[in-house]
Amino acid sequence: MDSLPDYIYFDHAATTPVLPDVVQEMSTCLNKFYGNPSEPHLPGREANKILQNSKQTIGKAMNCSPEQIIFTSGATESNNLAIFGAAEAYQKKGNHIITSSIEHPSAIMPLRRLQRKGFEVTYIPVDANGIIDPEEVRRAIRPETVMASIMHANNIFGTIEPIAQIGNILKERGIVFHSDAAQTFCNIDIDAEKLNVDLLSISGHKFYGPKGIGALYIRKGTRIMPQLFGGGQQRGVRPGTENIPAVAGLAKACQIGQRNLVANIIKVTVLREYLIEKALNSIEDIRLCGHPVKRLPGNCCFILKNISGKAMVAELDKASIAVSGSSACAASSIKPASAITSLGISCDEAVGSVRISLGFENTLKEIDYFLKVFPPIVNKLRSGL
Repeated sequence: MDSLPDYIYFDHAATTPVLPDVVQEMSTCLNKFYGNPSEPHLPGREANKILQNSKQTIGKAMNCSPEQIIFTSGATESNNLAIFGAAEAYQKKGNHIITSSIEHPSAIMPLRRLQRKGFEVTYIPVDANGIIDPEEVRRAIRPETVMASIMHANNIFGTIEPIAQIGNILKERGIVFHSDAAQTFCNIDIDAEKLNVDLLSISGHKFYGPKGIGALYIRKGTRIMPQLFGGGQQRGVRPGTENIPAVAGLAKACQIGQRNLVANIIKVTVLREYLIEKALNSIEDIRLCGHPVKRLPGNCCFILKNISGKAMVAELDKASIAVSGSSACAASSIKPASAITSLGISCDEAVGSVRISLGFENTLKEIDYFLKVFPPIVNKLRSGL
Protein backbone atom coordinates (compact mmCIF):
# COMPACT_ATOMS: atom_id res chain seq x y z
CA MET A 1 0.00 0.00 0.00
CA ASP A 2 1.29 3.47 -0.90
CA SER A 3 2.37 5.60 2.04
CA LEU A 4 1.35 9.22 2.43
CA PRO A 5 3.80 11.80 1.08
CA ASP A 6 5.35 14.32 3.45
CA TYR A 7 3.13 17.00 1.92
CA ILE A 8 -0.15 16.58 0.02
CA TYR A 9 -0.74 18.91 -2.93
CA PHE A 10 -4.39 19.75 -3.70
CA ASP A 11 -3.92 23.06 -5.54
CA HIS A 12 -3.59 22.01 -9.18
CA ALA A 13 -5.85 24.82 -10.42
CA ALA A 14 -3.15 27.27 -9.30
CA THR A 15 -0.28 25.31 -10.80
CA THR A 16 0.82 21.72 -11.34
CA PRO A 17 4.11 19.96 -10.61
CA VAL A 18 6.36 19.56 -13.64
CA LEU A 19 6.56 15.99 -14.92
CA PRO A 20 10.01 14.33 -14.85
CA ASP A 21 9.88 13.66 -18.61
CA VAL A 22 9.19 17.36 -19.17
CA VAL A 23 12.20 18.32 -17.05
CA GLN A 24 14.35 15.91 -19.04
CA GLU A 25 13.12 17.32 -22.35
CA MET A 26 13.90 20.86 -21.25
CA SER A 27 17.30 19.88 -19.88
CA THR A 28 18.23 18.31 -23.21
CA CYS A 29 17.28 21.51 -25.03
CA LEU A 30 19.21 23.71 -22.60
CA ASN A 31 22.34 21.62 -22.98
CA LYS A 32 22.18 20.65 -26.63
CA PHE A 33 19.73 22.74 -28.69
CA TYR A 34 20.89 26.24 -27.83
CA GLY A 35 20.58 27.79 -31.28
CA ASN A 36 18.41 30.72 -32.26
CA PRO A 37 15.59 29.22 -34.39
CA SER A 38 15.67 32.23 -36.73
CA GLU A 39 19.25 31.52 -37.85
CA PRO A 40 19.96 29.36 -40.94
CA HIS A 41 23.00 27.50 -39.53
CA LEU A 42 22.86 23.99 -38.01
CA PRO A 43 22.19 25.01 -34.37
CA GLY A 44 19.46 27.35 -35.60
CA ARG A 45 17.92 24.68 -37.81
CA GLU A 46 17.92 22.20 -34.93
CA ALA A 47 16.17 24.70 -32.67
CA ASN A 48 13.68 25.56 -35.40
CA LYS A 49 12.87 21.88 -35.87
CA ILE A 50 11.94 21.65 -32.18
CA LEU A 51 9.85 24.80 -32.54
CA GLN A 52 7.93 23.43 -35.53
CA ASN A 53 7.48 19.98 -33.99
CA SER A 54 6.12 21.58 -30.82
CA LYS A 55 3.60 23.58 -32.83
CA GLN A 56 2.48 20.35 -34.49
CA THR A 57 2.02 18.69 -31.09
CA ILE A 58 -0.06 21.54 -29.68
CA GLY A 59 -2.01 21.90 -32.93
CA LYS A 60 -2.84 18.20 -33.02
CA ALA A 61 -4.17 18.41 -29.45
CA MET A 62 -6.43 21.32 -30.46
CA ASN A 63 -7.35 19.88 -33.88
CA CYS A 64 -5.80 22.80 -35.74
CA SER A 65 -2.85 23.39 -38.03
CA PRO A 66 0.59 24.25 -36.54
CA GLU A 67 0.50 27.65 -38.25
CA GLN A 68 -2.41 28.64 -36.02
CA ILE A 69 -0.32 28.34 -32.84
CA ILE A 70 1.55 31.33 -31.39
CA PHE A 71 3.75 30.73 -28.34
CA THR A 72 3.51 33.23 -25.47
CA SER A 73 4.68 33.45 -21.87
CA GLY A 74 1.41 31.95 -20.59
CA ALA A 75 -2.34 32.45 -20.50
CA THR A 76 -2.08 35.95 -19.05
CA GLU A 77 -0.14 37.14 -22.08
CA SER A 78 -2.33 35.09 -24.42
CA ASN A 79 -5.48 36.67 -22.98
CA ASN A 80 -4.01 40.17 -23.23
CA LEU A 81 -2.81 39.58 -26.79
CA ALA A 82 -6.18 38.15 -27.86
CA ILE A 83 -8.29 40.89 -26.26
CA PHE A 84 -6.18 43.94 -27.08
CA GLY A 85 -5.08 42.52 -30.42
CA ALA A 86 -8.57 41.72 -31.71
CA ALA A 87 -10.16 44.88 -30.28
CA GLU A 88 -7.60 47.05 -32.08
CA ALA A 89 -7.80 45.03 -35.30
CA TYR A 90 -11.60 45.34 -35.55
CA GLN A 91 -12.24 48.71 -33.89
CA LYS A 92 -13.25 50.30 -37.20
CA LYS A 93 -16.18 47.85 -37.32
CA GLY A 94 -17.39 48.63 -33.79
CA ASN A 95 -16.52 49.21 -30.15
CA HIS A 96 -18.67 46.70 -28.26
CA ILE A 97 -17.34 43.58 -26.51
CA ILE A 98 -19.22 40.81 -24.69
CA THR A 99 -17.75 38.95 -21.71
CA SER A 100 -18.96 37.27 -18.52
CA SER A 101 -19.03 38.22 -14.85
CA ILE A 102 -16.69 35.36 -13.89
CA GLU A 103 -13.62 35.96 -16.06
CA HIS A 104 -10.04 35.72 -14.83
CA PRO A 105 -8.34 39.05 -13.97
CA SER A 106 -6.06 38.62 -17.01
CA ALA A 107 -9.18 39.06 -19.16
CA ILE A 108 -11.14 41.48 -16.98
CA MET A 109 -8.32 44.00 -16.57
CA PRO A 110 -7.60 44.37 -20.31
CA LEU A 111 -11.33 44.79 -20.89
CA ARG A 112 -11.52 47.52 -18.26
CA ARG A 113 -8.62 49.30 -19.92
CA LEU A 114 -10.43 49.11 -23.25
CA GLN A 115 -13.48 50.63 -21.56
CA ARG A 116 -11.36 53.57 -20.51
CA LYS A 117 -10.35 53.95 -24.16
CA GLY A 118 -13.97 54.17 -25.33
CA PHE A 119 -15.03 50.54 -25.79
CA GLU A 120 -18.29 49.35 -24.30
CA VAL A 121 -18.33 46.00 -22.50
CA THR A 122 -21.36 43.90 -21.58
CA TYR A 123 -20.86 41.51 -18.66
CA ILE A 124 -23.13 38.47 -18.97
CA PRO A 125 -24.28 37.08 -15.60
CA VAL A 126 -24.22 33.41 -14.62
CA ASP A 127 -26.83 31.29 -12.85
CA ALA A 128 -26.45 29.85 -9.35
CA ASN A 129 -24.31 27.01 -10.77
CA GLY A 130 -22.03 29.36 -12.67
CA ILE A 131 -23.45 28.60 -16.12
CA ILE A 132 -23.68 31.27 -18.82
CA ASP A 133 -26.89 31.11 -20.85
CA PRO A 134 -25.99 31.25 -24.57
CA GLU A 135 -29.25 33.10 -25.23
CA GLU A 136 -28.08 35.89 -22.92
CA VAL A 137 -25.07 36.25 -25.19
CA ARG A 138 -27.36 36.38 -28.23
CA ARG A 139 -29.47 39.11 -26.64
CA ALA A 140 -26.34 41.13 -25.80
CA ILE A 141 -25.20 41.34 -29.43
CA ARG A 142 -25.39 44.78 -31.02
CA PRO A 143 -24.59 45.99 -34.55
CA GLU A 144 -21.30 47.35 -33.18
CA THR A 145 -20.29 44.13 -31.38
CA VAL A 146 -16.88 43.02 -32.66
CA MET A 147 -15.68 40.55 -30.07
CA ALA A 148 -16.60 38.25 -27.17
CA SER A 149 -14.27 36.76 -24.52
CA ILE A 150 -15.70 34.00 -22.32
CA MET A 151 -13.64 31.48 -20.36
CA HIS A 152 -13.98 27.75 -21.05
CA ALA A 153 -14.09 26.81 -17.35
CA ASN A 154 -13.91 28.90 -14.22
CA ASN A 155 -10.67 28.66 -12.27
CA ILE A 156 -12.32 28.95 -8.85
CA PHE A 157 -15.54 26.92 -8.84
CA GLY A 158 -14.77 24.80 -11.90
CA THR A 159 -17.95 25.12 -13.96
CA ILE A 160 -17.45 24.29 -17.66
CA GLU A 161 -19.23 26.76 -19.92
CA PRO A 162 -21.24 25.97 -23.11
CA ILE A 163 -18.56 27.47 -25.33
CA ALA A 164 -19.54 25.56 -28.48
CA GLN A 165 -23.13 26.87 -28.35
CA ILE A 166 -21.97 30.41 -27.61
CA GLY A 167 -19.42 30.20 -30.39
CA ASN A 168 -22.04 29.07 -32.89
CA ILE A 169 -24.19 32.09 -32.07
CA LEU A 170 -21.26 34.46 -32.48
CA LYS A 171 -20.07 32.79 -35.68
CA GLU A 172 -23.48 33.41 -37.27
CA ARG A 173 -22.94 37.14 -36.72
CA GLY A 174 -19.25 37.24 -37.68
CA ILE A 175 -18.12 38.19 -34.18
CA VAL A 176 -14.59 37.22 -33.10
CA PHE A 177 -14.71 34.80 -30.17
CA HIS A 178 -11.91 34.31 -27.63
CA SER A 179 -11.90 31.77 -24.82
CA ASP A 180 -9.49 31.34 -21.93
CA ALA A 181 -8.82 27.57 -21.81
CA ALA A 182 -6.04 27.66 -19.20
CA GLN A 183 -8.02 25.36 -16.89
CA THR A 184 -9.29 22.96 -19.54
CA PHE A 185 -6.49 22.27 -22.04
CA CYS A 186 -5.16 18.73 -21.41
CA ASN A 187 -7.62 18.42 -18.50
CA ILE A 188 -10.68 17.78 -20.66
CA ASP A 189 -11.00 17.17 -24.40
CA ILE A 190 -10.60 20.31 -26.50
CA ASP A 191 -11.30 20.75 -30.21
CA ALA A 192 -10.96 24.31 -31.49
CA GLU A 193 -13.21 23.55 -34.46
CA LYS A 194 -16.02 22.06 -32.39
CA LEU A 195 -15.77 24.86 -29.83
CA ASN A 196 -16.34 27.44 -32.60
CA VAL A 197 -13.64 29.74 -31.20
CA ASP A 198 -11.37 32.08 -33.11
CA LEU A 199 -8.85 32.58 -30.30
CA LEU A 200 -7.94 30.18 -27.49
CA SER A 201 -5.48 30.71 -24.62
CA ILE A 202 -3.52 27.99 -22.82
CA SER A 203 -0.80 27.89 -20.15
CA GLY A 204 1.80 25.16 -19.66
CA HIS A 205 1.91 25.15 -15.87
CA LYS A 206 -1.76 24.14 -15.67
CA PHE A 207 -1.07 20.71 -17.22
CA TYR A 208 2.26 19.61 -15.71
CA GLY A 209 4.45 21.75 -17.93
CA PRO A 210 6.79 24.63 -17.05
CA LYS A 211 5.75 28.09 -15.95
CA GLY A 212 6.38 31.04 -18.25
CA ILE A 213 5.17 29.35 -21.43
CA GLY A 214 1.77 29.17 -23.08
CA ALA A 215 0.14 29.58 -26.45
CA LEU A 216 -2.61 31.35 -28.32
CA TYR A 217 -4.59 29.61 -31.03
CA ILE A 218 -5.54 32.03 -33.80
CA ARG A 219 -8.04 30.78 -36.37
CA LYS A 220 -7.01 31.40 -39.97
CA GLY A 221 -8.45 34.70 -41.14
CA THR A 222 -8.73 36.20 -37.65
CA ARG A 223 -6.85 39.47 -37.45
CA ILE A 224 -4.67 40.36 -34.43
CA MET A 225 -2.72 43.55 -33.86
CA PRO A 226 0.62 42.71 -32.19
CA GLN A 227 1.23 44.11 -28.72
CA LEU A 228 5.00 43.63 -28.85
CA PHE A 229 7.35 44.81 -31.58
CA GLY A 230 10.76 43.55 -32.54
CA GLY A 231 12.31 40.97 -34.82
CA GLY A 232 9.14 39.71 -36.48
CA GLN A 233 9.18 36.16 -35.09
CA GLN A 234 5.93 34.16 -35.15
CA ARG A 235 4.62 36.12 -38.13
CA GLY A 236 5.14 39.35 -36.19
CA VAL A 237 2.14 38.60 -33.96
CA ARG A 238 4.38 37.83 -30.99
CA PRO A 239 8.00 38.80 -31.80
CA GLY A 240 11.00 37.84 -29.71
CA THR A 241 13.43 34.93 -29.83
CA GLU A 242 11.46 31.82 -28.94
CA ASN A 243 12.19 30.08 -25.63
CA ILE A 244 12.97 26.67 -27.13
CA PRO A 245 13.46 24.72 -23.84
CA ALA A 246 10.14 26.01 -22.50
CA VAL A 247 8.38 25.39 -25.83
CA ALA A 248 9.71 21.82 -25.86
CA GLY A 249 8.56 21.35 -22.26
CA LEU A 250 5.09 22.64 -23.13
CA ALA A 251 4.84 20.23 -26.05
CA LYS A 252 6.08 17.29 -23.98
CA ALA A 253 3.54 17.98 -21.23
CA CYS A 254 0.83 18.23 -23.89
CA GLN A 255 1.92 14.98 -25.50
CA ILE A 256 1.82 13.11 -22.18
CA GLY A 257 -1.45 14.74 -21.17
CA GLN A 258 -3.17 13.83 -24.42
CA ARG A 259 -1.90 10.26 -24.29
CA ASN A 260 -3.38 9.75 -20.80
CA LEU A 261 -6.32 12.15 -21.06
CA VAL A 262 -9.26 9.74 -20.87
CA ALA A 263 -7.77 7.67 -18.05
CA ASN A 264 -6.85 10.80 -16.08
CA ILE A 265 -10.32 12.31 -16.47
CA ILE A 266 -11.95 9.12 -15.18
CA LYS A 267 -9.55 8.76 -12.24
CA VAL A 268 -9.68 12.37 -11.10
CA THR A 269 -13.47 12.59 -11.48
CA VAL A 270 -13.91 9.51 -9.27
CA LEU A 271 -11.64 11.04 -6.62
CA ARG A 272 -13.50 14.36 -6.86
CA GLU A 273 -16.91 12.79 -6.39
CA TYR A 274 -15.66 10.75 -3.43
CA LEU A 275 -14.23 13.85 -1.74
CA ILE A 276 -17.34 15.96 -2.37
CA GLU A 277 -19.75 13.31 -1.06
CA LYS A 278 -17.73 12.63 2.09
CA ALA A 279 -17.14 16.32 2.85
CA LEU A 280 -20.80 17.28 2.43
CA ASN A 281 -21.87 14.41 4.68
CA SER A 282 -19.33 15.01 7.44
CA ILE A 283 -19.42 18.79 7.91
CA GLU A 284 -22.31 21.08 8.83
CA ASP A 285 -23.03 24.32 6.98
CA ILE A 286 -20.99 23.46 3.91
CA ARG A 287 -22.07 23.61 0.29
CA LEU A 288 -20.56 22.96 -3.11
CA CYS A 289 -19.96 25.88 -5.49
CA GLY A 290 -20.38 25.47 -9.22
CA HIS A 291 -22.28 23.00 -11.35
CA PRO A 292 -22.57 19.53 -9.75
CA VAL A 293 -21.78 17.72 -13.03
CA LYS A 294 -20.50 20.22 -15.62
CA ARG A 295 -17.29 20.94 -13.77
CA LEU A 296 -13.55 20.36 -14.12
CA PRO A 297 -12.61 16.79 -13.19
CA GLY A 298 -10.50 17.78 -10.17
CA ASN A 299 -12.37 20.84 -8.86
CA CYS A 300 -14.01 20.79 -5.42
CA CYS A 301 -14.97 24.30 -4.33
CA PHE A 302 -16.81 24.65 -1.02
CA ILE A 303 -18.38 27.48 0.92
CA LEU A 304 -18.10 27.02 4.68
CA LYS A 305 -20.37 29.12 6.88
CA ASN A 306 -18.85 31.16 9.72
CA ILE A 307 -15.27 30.48 8.70
CA SER A 308 -12.38 32.18 6.92
CA GLY A 309 -11.08 30.45 3.84
CA LYS A 310 -7.72 32.12 4.44
CA ALA A 311 -7.55 30.66 7.93
CA MET A 312 -8.56 27.25 6.57
CA VAL A 313 -5.71 27.35 4.05
CA ALA A 314 -3.25 28.17 6.85
CA GLU A 315 -4.51 25.35 9.11
CA LEU A 316 -4.44 22.79 6.33
CA ASP A 317 -0.92 23.91 5.47
CA LYS A 318 0.06 23.11 9.06
CA ALA A 319 -1.41 19.66 8.44
CA SER A 320 0.80 19.37 5.32
CA ILE A 321 -2.00 19.87 2.79
CA ALA A 322 -2.07 22.59 0.12
CA VAL A 323 -5.45 24.04 -0.92
CA SER A 324 -6.56 27.51 -2.01
CA GLY A 325 -8.89 30.02 -0.42
CA SER A 326 -9.40 31.95 -3.65
CA SER A 327 -7.86 32.42 -7.07
CA ALA A 328 -4.09 32.30 -6.57
CA CYS A 329 -3.75 35.11 -9.10
CA ALA A 330 -5.68 37.40 -6.75
CA ALA A 331 -4.42 35.99 -3.47
CA SER A 332 -3.12 39.37 -2.29
CA SER A 333 -6.63 40.82 -2.27
CA ILE A 334 -8.59 40.79 0.98
CA LYS A 335 -11.87 40.74 -0.95
CA PRO A 336 -13.52 37.43 -1.92
CA ALA A 337 -13.19 36.50 -5.56
CA SER A 338 -15.90 38.25 -7.58
CA ALA A 339 -16.53 35.00 -9.45
CA ILE A 340 -17.93 33.50 -6.23
CA THR A 341 -20.24 36.44 -5.56
CA SER A 342 -21.44 36.22 -9.18
CA LEU A 343 -23.18 32.98 -8.13
CA GLY A 344 -25.46 34.97 -5.84
CA ILE A 345 -23.34 34.25 -2.76
CA SER A 346 -22.89 37.15 -0.34
CA CYS A 347 -19.47 38.65 0.37
CA ASP A 348 -19.63 37.42 3.96
CA GLU A 349 -20.23 33.86 2.76
CA ALA A 350 -17.70 34.07 -0.06
CA VAL A 351 -14.93 34.76 2.46
CA GLY A 352 -15.42 31.13 3.53
CA SER A 353 -14.60 29.67 0.12
CA VAL A 354 -12.06 26.84 -0.10
CA ARG A 355 -10.92 25.26 -3.37
CA ILE A 356 -9.49 21.76 -3.46
CA SER A 357 -8.20 20.97 -6.95
CA LEU A 358 -6.96 17.44 -7.58
CA GLY A 359 -4.45 16.06 -10.05
CA PHE A 360 -3.97 12.64 -11.58
CA GLU A 361 -1.12 11.84 -9.18
CA ASN A 362 -3.35 12.24 -6.10
CA THR A 363 -4.55 9.11 -4.35
CA LEU A 364 -7.55 7.91 -2.39
CA LYS A 365 -5.33 7.59 0.66
CA GLU A 366 -4.44 11.28 0.43
CA ILE A 367 -8.11 12.21 0.21
CA ASP A 368 -8.96 10.01 3.19
CA TYR A 369 -6.27 11.80 5.20
CA PHE A 370 -7.71 15.16 4.14
CA LEU A 371 -11.21 14.04 5.15
CA LYS A 372 -9.83 12.98 8.52
CA VAL A 373 -8.22 16.35 9.37
CA PHE A 374 -10.68 18.64 7.58
CA PRO A 375 -13.71 18.43 9.96
CA PRO A 376 -11.69 19.00 13.16
CA ILE A 377 -10.05 22.05 11.60
CA VAL A 378 -13.45 23.44 10.62
CA ASN A 379 -14.71 22.91 14.18
CA LYS A 380 -11.58 24.51 15.62
CA LEU A 381 -11.92 27.62 13.47
CA ARG A 382 -15.62 27.96 14.15
CA SER A 383 -15.07 27.74 17.89
CA GLY A 384 -12.43 30.48 17.67
CA LEU A 385 -9.69 28.35 19.21
